[in-house]
Amino acid sequence: MRFFPSTTLKQLEFDKIKEQISHLCKTEYAKLKTSQLRIHTKKEFIDNELNQTHEYKTLLDSGVYFPNDFSISISKELKLLSIPGAVLYGEQFLLIKRLANNAEHIFRWFDEERRTLYSAMASITDGSYFEKTIKILIDEILDEAGVVKDSASEELANIRMSLYRKRNELRKVFDKIVSKLNKQGYLADIEESFMNGRRVLAVHAEQKRMIKGIMHAESDSRRTTFIEPEETTALNNDIFSLENEESKEVYRILRNLTQQLSVYASLLQSYYEIAGAFDFVAAKAKFAQEIGGHLPLVHDKAIVKLVKAFHPLLLLHNNKLNKKTIPVNLTLDEQNRILVISGPNAGGKTVTLKTVGLLQVMMQSGLLVPVHPDSEMGIFKQLMIHIGDTQSIEFDLSTYSAHLTHMKEFIENANGKTLFFIDELGSGSDPNLGGAFAEVIMEELAHKHAFGIVTTHYLNLKVMAGKVVGIINGAMQFDEEKLMPLYQLKIGSPGSSYTFSIAERIGLDKRLILKARKLVDENHFQLDKLLNQSEQDLQKITQERKRLDQLLRENEQLKKEMQHVLNKEKHLQETERLKLSNAISSEKINYLKEMERKLKSLVVEWRKAEDKDSVVKMIQALLMGQKDKFKHEKQQKKINEKYDEIEGEIIVGSKVKMKQNRQVGTVKELRGKKAMLQVGVMPILVDLKDLIVVRDKTD
Repeated sequence: MRFFPSTTLKQLEFDKIKEQISHLCKTEYAKLKTSQLRIHTKKEFIDNELNQTHEYKTLLDSGVYFPNDFSISISKELKLLSIPGAVLYGEQFLLIKRLANNAEHIFRWFDEERRTLYSAMASITDGSYFEKTIKILIDEILDEAGVVKDSASEELANIRMSLYRKRNELRKVFDKIVSKLNKQGYLADIEESFMNGRRVLAVHAEQKRMIKGIMHAESDSRRTTFIEPEETTALNNDIFSLENEESKEVYRILRNLTQQLSVYASLLQSYYEIAGAFDFVAAKAKFAQEIGGHLPLVHDKAIVKLVKAFHPLLLLHNNKLNKKTIPVNLTLDEQNRILVISGPNAGGKTVTLKTVGLLQVMMQSGLLVPVHPDSEMGIFKQLMIHIGDTQSIEFDLSTYSAHLTHMKEFIENANGKTLFFIDELGSGSDPNLGGAFAEVIMEELAHKHAFGIVTTHYLNLKVMAGKVVGIINGAMQFDEEKLMPLYQLKIGSPGSSYTFSIAERIGLDKRLILKARKLVDENHFQLDKLLNQSEQDLQKITQERKRLDQLLRENEQLKKEMQHVLNKEKHLQETERLKLSNAISSEKINYLKEMERKLKSLVVEWRKAEDKDSVVKMIQALLMGQKDKFKHEKQQKKINEKYDEIEGEIIVGSKVKMKQNRQVGTVKELRGKKAMLQVGVMPILVDLKDLIVVRDKTD
């Protein structure tokens, strides 16, 4: 991607993004890749980088472990491995073994299913493979501490066996000498020590002539002399010789191992790069988590469609302060290529411009961006930016001269694959003349089909946006009552600079404000005032619409809750009906079972009985009795539906129910222990004990 000027990435603060990612890298390889982060213009490269980061972020979000734990820098060891005659030592070989283990875990992790699910990540391992021979060769020679094993060669085993015997012999001889001299009081408190790799006695200085041997050194106080006894000199010489032979044999073995592994130098280098590449992808994915990064839809054409886009650095800063960050929503396409943003100072115009530029660079470098997943982003081949004071002392250029120099570069090189950003177009010169030049520059950029964002206070540019094809207006909203910017971009209409409103609100002398108004062209003033009023009206309409939308959502929620309650009640009623139906069915089943049992019993009796007529009568009585029972139950059910039984004394006028036939009547007269009832048209005399007081359910 081509940039103009050369400081474009620094002005967009892309270097700070790289610093954030670098802090999340564990390996030097990944940090180097971060510092050299490329901005691609080919879709296949961009898609691959984005998908790798997206796939790794998916693993992080779901808590899935990815086995890449190698983070040590061993570039020096790998370089030595490829140099003929070089020798690596124990710890260095252990590092190579750890690298091989890491590669094995990665290759095993990518089974057939995962290689399909995480194809972009899997592509990092393309062209490489796992070679188990590397670990086998190292394990045959070295133990877990990196020490060459006795079994590494027959010669080494013999040398170490001889060393073991000689050291045992030396220990026995030396212990005998120490015991003897200790009894004679010749030795100091420490008794013995090691000098130049040889075992020596710590002798009182005044007794040193009493012991035959070689004097190696004296203590700083000269009170102790270190002497190698005459009896152990030959043994020490033998041990020294054997140790020298051991070192030579170990060196030979390690040199041979280095030579054997040198054929895998390029493969091990690929393991190292794979570990670093996955660390780099992991750092990008972790950064994406911090900023809420997502994968937008990428097109191989010029387009910018940002939905809920945030400036990543501003978002991180505000999150630390627990402050809310306002997102940006805007679209630049073939019909609307250039956006003119107007509005008051400190309202967020420049931040919006930088947000779009930084997100574009991040996306084309393979970084997930803090936007809604529905966002769409195209690919641009050059990015031009003009932000802030460009005055050049070196070339003796004024601010406006430098401004025009930049605009000349824009006009000469812009095309349909250019994304440009101009902050305060035309500033630094006479408003009328600067505004005229700004209008010409914008029209030329529009004719070249370049995409971009321009911020301005010039009214003629705001008017122009409604006339020239491809140029649209946008305004940063402002709360005039509170004198506070809202940092919200509204597409479709220009914004006021609120110059006089701000002056009035802060209490500037009205005489001065009135004087300033007289100096301004009346049409110019009226237009700015109209923009001011229309913007405030639009804000009120927007707020009212939000309020109505909220009410509609609440109403819909209430509707859902009411429907839920109705459905629940309907379900309860249906459940009760089924319970009642099941209870009746259960009673019928129990009755039929009981009848079946009794009838079977009577049939058996009929077969055995001589007087069969008597058994038949019993069957008839059973069937008639059940019929009467159902009749009484039906009658009782009707009475229960109309009357409730109550406790109380039976008096004239009471409604009572007869226990035997379940009929209900009214007490007309009491005769001792009996009562005269009126049931229908017939009076009946009934015992009081056979009556129950009842009342209507409707009472």
